[in-house]
Amino acid sequence: MHETDHEIRMLAEADRWRSRDLAVLWHPCTQMREHPHTLPLVPIARGEGAWLIGQDGRRYLDAVSSWWTNLFGHAEPRIGAAIAAQAGRLEQVILAGFSHPPAVELAERLLAIAPRQQGRAPLAKVFYADNGSAGVEVALKMAFHCFRNRGETRRTRFVALENGYHGETLGALAVGDIPLYRRVYAPLLAEALFAPSPDAYAARDGESEAQAAHRAADTLADLFERHPGEICALILEPRVQCAGGMRMHHPDYLRRARELCDAHGVFLIADEIATGFGRTGTMFACEQAGVAPDLLCLSKGLTGGFLPLAAVLATQDLYDAFLDDSRERAFLHSHSYTGNPLACAAALATLDIFVQDDVIARNRATAARMAELAAPLAQHRHVAQVRQAGMIVAFELARDGRRDAPFDASERIGLRAYRAALDRGVLLRPLGEVLYWMPPYCIDEEQLQRLAAATATAIEEATACA
Repeated sequence: MHETDHEIRMLAEADRWRSRDLAVLWHPCTQMREHPHTLPLVPIARGEGAWLIGQDGRRYLDAVSSWWTNLFGHAEPRIGAAIAAQAGRLEQVILAGFSHPPAVELAERLLAIAPRQQGRAPLAKVFYADNGSAGVEVALKMAFHCFRNRGETRRTRFVALENGYHGETLGALAVGDIPLYRRVYAPLLAEALFAPSPDAYAARDGESEAQAAHRAADTLADLFERHPGEICALILEPRVQCAGGMRMHHPDYLRRARELCDAHGVFLIADEIATGFGRTGTMFACEQAGVAPDLLCLSKGLTGGFLPLAAVLATQDLYDAFLDDSRERAFLHSHSYTGNPLACAAALATLDIFVQDDVIARNRATAARMAELAAPLAQHRHVAQVRQAGMIVAFELARDGRRDAPFDASERIGLRAYRAALDRGVLLRPLGEVLYWMPPYCIDEEQLQRLAAATATAIEEATACA
């Protein structure tokens, strides 16, 4: 068979999968009316390292780690082997009243590497859930229920940050502040208190990132003062508000937030679902501020991108508040697949790879190279800022590079950039008018150069008519 005939067959196969998909599937975070024309649907056959290979044979560099989940590359053999071995022993067992080694071992190892803070008791217990949003729900319910068990029934309010995101379930959505996701469901949501984001991009003229963080923390302090005895927890994404446009803040804000929570008897919930496991340059973003939360939410990279799993780490003090002869005081939250053995085995293999490959040290070198390749793009006329936190690099697009002149959403600048990059074999899924790199840690020099070149072209084509 001639190569051209083979290509024709593969293109036809891809078209068949598109037709079958659109006949039956409803895709997440998608206006389905945009398929198949405005937003191209890309059927994927397999993954290989940093690459996704389509049904038509085209290769796409996965620069967003498949929604920030994939750490070491697709089809990483060590994780796959761990799942296969576990599948031959035990695939699932109820975790209420039963236990199994992978769940125990994973909990032990997560607690051993969790953020620590001098003078503060370490995180001591692990509760499993199925995904990031579910993990946030667990943490919110734990915080509220703990105070109720202690008799502090007025503490029913949560504080969250403007521009924050914590998931799509109703409890998680209630503490999120991105209108695109929240607005429609607002009548269903509990009323949270929102404090200004410490976003360094919004710093005033002449103001440093640290000064912007302290100004936001001062406002947080005022909010706490106005609601004495009412707040049970502050929830935030340490260092990077990911879905909010990869907006980044100075670690000083985390330190101030921890101090304020302590002063007002409020729990600190760190949502490290996206920022954990090396994404921001350290294993957990909280480490950069030297703080430990009362509740730590983990997911996404926890299994290396192989299986859904979330873990909520809690302090012993918080756990003890649920110990009683009354079932009403127990934490009765559950998921059918809580602590699934296959997912726990994948997570254990993921933690092994961090040690075996000295991943954090290797990431520092990769992040430095990413910074070098991103720097020239800051000179583009319509790039207002290039910012970075470890293995995350973001490009803020604005008209003439002016922070006070964002592109109108109707111009679809982000979508144009997405399509231009996809045409060049690179997956960049924008957040509005923010392009970002969050690649698998296995990305190499040639792939980084391809990523930088495709991003430059995508920006140029997307803003050509601006």
